[in-house]
Amino acid sequence: MQKDVVIIGGGIIGLSTAYYLQKSGHKVTVIDKGSISEGASFVNAGYITPSHIIPLATPGMIAKGIKWMFNSSSPFYMKPRLDINFLKWSWYFHKSSTDEKVAKAIPVIKEINVLSRELYKDILNSDDFGSFHFQHNGLLMLYKTDEAGAEEFEVARKAQFEGLDVRHLDKKELNEIEPDVQIDAKGAIYYECDAHSTPTEIMPKMLAYLKANGVVVKTDETVQDLQLTSGKVTKVITDKATYQPDEVIVASGSWSEEIANKIGAKIPLQAGKGYRIDLHRTTNIKLPAILMEAKVAMTPMNGFTRFAGTMEFSGINNTIRKERVEAIARASKAFYPEIEVSSEEKELAQSGLRPVSPDGLPYIGRTQHCKNVIFATGHAMMGWSLGPATGKLVTEIINEEKLSMPIDAFHPDRKF
Repeated sequence: MQKDVVIIGGGIIGLSTAYYLQKSGHKVTVIDKGSISEGASFVNAGYITPSHIIPLATPGMIAKGIKWMFNSSSPFYMKPRLDINFLKWSWYFHKSSTDEKVAKAIPVIKEINVLSRELYKDILNSDDFGSFHFQHNGLLMLYKTDEAGAEEFEVARKAQFEGLDVRHLDKKELNEIEPDVQIDAKGAIYYECDAHSTPTEIMPKMLAYLKANGVVVKTDETVQDLQLTSGKVTKVITDKATYQPDEVIVASGSWSEEIANKIGAKIPLQAGKGYRIDLHRTTNIKLPAILMEAKVAMTPMNGFTRFAGTMEFSGINNTIRKERVEAIARASKAFYPEIEVSSEEKELAQSGLRPVSPDGLPYIGRTQHCKNVIFATGHAMMGWSLGPATGKLVTEIINEEKLSMPIDAFHPDRKF
């Protein structure tokens, strides 16, 4: 049965959901408060990462956050502030940071990432968006110290247990796999299970496809209210129009908690700001890598090389902290000595806000607070990786089909 679906949010999650809903014959409207040309879906590292099996909420992470709190150039920066939502989220984060909860999260994070990787391949093979950059060449975790290497080796061991392709490279093997660029690292954990892409190429192509195939896309339009009748949203009211959908998908990223509050749902979220620097010149780098000690990601994209990373909790804002940009630039030089980021490249740095849940797992599914609202948000650093899988799962929920995987761990009403 065809349904009239309104998707609030036009990032990779919202557009992926629109894609699968349109394929299923539904009438779809996407509403975004911006122009769908910037933000987290455009400035991310472009990773599709089954290897990222460990959620952000891990034992010791809060201690690191407190340690780094007064260093605004640190990889994990929490700006001190008296904000009740941030304090609640921090407490939930602390409660989620246990070995037992991490162990439960690992298999479901792996499963949804593998699902999404295969769906990316299906989209590429479908030619719906034409050709686009997607390479299943793996991901290097570069380390300079034995301590960092040992830490990642433990993750690799768990990844192998989950059936993922991973191996260790010493310095000689690292030079053999990346022969055209100098790398200053002791070695690397090589996750052959991972892939990478170019978000700034895929997003416009996805948007063009949706518009050409009947999806209505409303940009620069802000949702102001949701009108409820008998436990269902009957009207979505924006600053420009009113919509009367059968189903509402909340895919608003870091702004999703604000939308949730309108129907009485509680989905704790904090905006985790990330930064990127693009180098539009030849670097000779072939494989994407995470620079472990610096917590910086590097990706050879279509036509440029991107250095991205850091996690900054400072509320919803677009402020570019120059010290954080400098930290990324220093990391690139430390691991790739031949690469010097210019002042012009640093000046053009951009940021995006990732929606981070307290336990590091996304919110995917219906809420008991409203019969026709589905959440698709809270993906933290895995938003780009999990776009297609989330869109597919949300469409299966609406179609009342068998789900591609169990989603109990992602329930939007779960307790922390």
